[in-house]
This record gives sequence, structure tokens and C-alpha cells, in this order.
Amino acid sequence: MPVVTLPDGSQRPFDHPVTVDEVAANIGAGLRKAALAGRVDGKLVDTSYVIAQDAKLSIVTEKDPDGLEVIRHSTAHLLAQAVKELYPDAQVTIGPVIEDGFYYDFAYKRPFTTEDLAAIEAKMTELAKADEKVSRREMPRNDAVKFFTALGEIYKAEIIASIPEKEQISLYGQGNWVDLCRGPHVPSTGKLKAFKLMKVAGAYWRGDSRNEMLQRIYGTAWADKKQLDEYLHRLEEAEKRDHRRIGRELDLFHMQEEAPGAVFWHPKGWSVFQRLISYMRERQGAAGFLEVSAPELMERSLWEASGHWEKFGAREKLAETAGEAHSNLLRRDSGASSLSGRIP
Repeated sequence: MPVVTLPDGSQRPFDHPVTVDEVAANIGAGLRKAALAGRVDGKLVDTSYVIAQDAKLSIVTEKDPDGLEVIRHSTAHLLAQAVKELYPDAQVTIGPVIEDGFYYDFAYKRPFTTEDLAAIEAKMTELAKADEKVSRREMPRNDAVKFFTALGEIYKAEIIASIPEKEQISLYGQGNWVDLCRGPHVPSTGKLKAFKLMKVAGAYWRGDSRNEMLQRIYGTAWADKKQLDEYLHRLEEAEKRDHRRIGRELDLFHMQEEAPGAVFWHPKGWSVFQRLISYMRERQGAAGFLEVSAPELMERSLWEASGHWEKFGAREKLAETAGEAHSNLLRRDSGASSLSGRIP
């Protein structure tokens, strides 16, 4: 029978296999209530995970960095559940955790509006207050493909079909909604108390521009309302200092969607920019540098020969495989508009 070793080195023997939840309850009612997940022998697991042999265990709460990731991952599922309840014809694809939040991609017949986001967020709040239990089950891959195909979730079925046939597929359910996921997740939706939907953007299926365009809903989630409010305040302060907004307000420059990342200089801003260039040239000349110029666009092989391709090309390939690529570096040319070299 298992002996569970806790982070402080203490041990708790049990005469039968126990779940992480049961161990937390054995330690104390307060810890059980706070538990979001567990880490068993270094592996992050659900509180329903069964410990059948000797193991090291730490209980993950909202104070743990892993706890925040579990909260955000579970809130992505809450978002998908809300969308499916409000818009049954929508299809769900992927919904990972990202910095400060999460997103979920959907296929739907029309663009989601600001009003839709408000309705979805309200439904998420309703589902969270319902405190629906989150349960995990496994299914053979081929059965999982049939299961999601029958639900009309062709994107999920496609994802599962790409997984090796012998692998078991884990599904997570809450209420009447079921999703493909490795987990872990919070024990119930009531653990999700502080979240906000931020925006909608376009995203290609599996990050490939040859595929159909999906709708990506971004959100943020935190352990409590105080953390959420602090994050939203930081965003407001950053917006006040956004160079794009300041540039427009001071009539220095502006940017347009037709030229991502490019600057459209106004007369006043161009004058300031040219004065900065003159100052830089003066200082570089005084330091013994000579100025040269190279093409802004050139054949990709030069970038590959530079060695940068090994670093960034491999990263892109991984991102495309995960369906997370936001841009295709393979189709970009690379170059430099100016170079400097010290006089021998």
C-alpha cells in the first residue's frame, strides 16, 4: 500500500490506493478546499489522480505557479463550453495557455462581435458559479475519432487522427460538454473566479495560411479578482504610454493594418527622425565608424548561411506542428537597411 512523502519530508501511509484529493483531505480540510491539482513524482496531475504506490506528492494551490497555469488552462475550457452552449454550431479546435492568459480557436459561420464576447463572458461566469465537476476519462484513439466526428467536431477528430493509433486519448468533461485534452484541470468550475475576455482575432487552422481562417478569442485568468484588477490596470497604464497612440496624438506618425510593423511618418515626426539620424551619424563618425548600405530584401540563402536559420527556422517548424505559428518565416526575405564597420 502506498506511502506518500510530502514536501516537508513527512510521510503518510495508506492501506489502499488514494487520490490526490484524499491525501489533501487527510492533511486538512482547508488544504483540500484550496487544492487545484497535484504534483506526483514531478508530474502535474488532477486531484482525482490515483496514487497506488509509494510516491512524492505536493498539493498545488493558487499560490503555486503551476496552479495559475491550471486555472488558465481550465478557463480556456470554460470559454469553449460557454461558446458551445450559446452557439451550438460553432466548432472548437485548440485552446492553450499563453503568457498572462489563454486563447481558444473556433470555426463559426460569422465573426464574433463585442456583444458576443460580453454574452460569452456572462455565460462563463454562470457556469463557474454552477461549480460543475470536471471529470477525466480515457478512450482508444479510433473510438475518440468516431466520438468527436459524431458530435460534428471535425477539427477535434482531425487532431486525434494525427495521434499514434495505440495511444490512449484523455477527455475532460464538465456539465454536458466534453473536450480532448491532456490536462490537468481544476476539480470543478467553481475554482475559476477571476477572468476576462480581451479580444477576437483571426488565426489559420494549424497556423497554415493555406487552411481556413478561424476566430481566436483571447482571455486572461487569475487566482482572484485583485490579481485580475491589477493586471487590467497595468494594461491601462501601458496603453497610455503606447508609442502608436502617442505618435498619432502628437502628429508624428501612424501605422496601418495594410503595412504591419511599418511606420507612416508625418512631416513633424520625419523631421525629428532625421535629426536623430544626423546625431547618430555624427557620433559614429567621431568613434571611427564608416557607414555602408545593403539591400532591404535579398534571397533567403544569405540568412540560412548566416546561421540564424538553425535557431529561428527550427522554432518555426515546432510552432507549425503545434498549430501555434503566427507567421511563416520560410516565406520572408531577410536583409538590412544599413550596416556599420569600424575603420581598421
